[in-house]
Amino acid sequence: MIKTISSSLHHILIEPEAPTGGNHPTVIMLHGLGADEHDLAGLAQYLDSRLLTIAVRAPYTLEWGGYKWYDFLEMGKPEPRMFKESCDKLSDFVDDVSLHYPVDQRQLYLLGFSMGTVMSLAMALSAPQRFRGVVANSGYLAENTHLEYRWNEVNALGFFVAHGLYDQVIPVQASRIIKEKLDAAKARVDYHEYPMAHEIGQQSLSDMARWLSQQIDGAKSM
Repeated sequence: MIKTISSSLHHILIEPEAPTGGNHPTVIMLHGLGADEHDLAGLAQYLDSRLLTIAVRAPYTLEWGGYKWYDFLEMGKPEPRMFKESCDKLSDFVDDVSLHYPVDQRQLYLLGFSMGTVMSLAMALSAPQRFRGVVANSGYLAENTHLEYRWNEVNALGFFVAHGLYDQVIPVQASRIIKEKLDAAKARVDYHEYPMAHEIGQQSLSDMARWLSQQIDGAKSM
């Protein structure tokens, strides 16, 4: 039994069903607007049984319930102060996780949905040395923020990018832009568009699970 620590962000821990006997490949899940840490945690049962799963709650409360990582100035533009505070808290959280949980430092992944994808990309692109890969569901890339994206250092990272063709919340074009920028940076990109709305569908879940298993297997052979 792994004891849950106190950190900069509230979270829940789901231990691997097939522990390796040492440190574990680990996925940090970041939910979207109006959800909480339980929203994505249910996906753990469909992912690789070797994964240690950490589902995180965003730091700001919504008036009508749930949580958020930041407010919008307009679509695609986070409110600067809240975005920076969330990035700082999340960065501290990753430090705590890496220090206090049995995390395989070579195999730390981020998995986001919507606003959680924005945060996942922000973390990985500004500090690529900390992560092995990102699962980016139905999100967009926050640009012109306080962060400096290290595009020349992301070629060692893997990215699974998925978006619904019928997404009326964040248009699919947002993920196409992500793919273009990652391709230009020579990152490893597995890109998918699905006949779905703003969601994680059965096929996208199956594909992301397979991708994560492939990353784990690839890291173990290095």
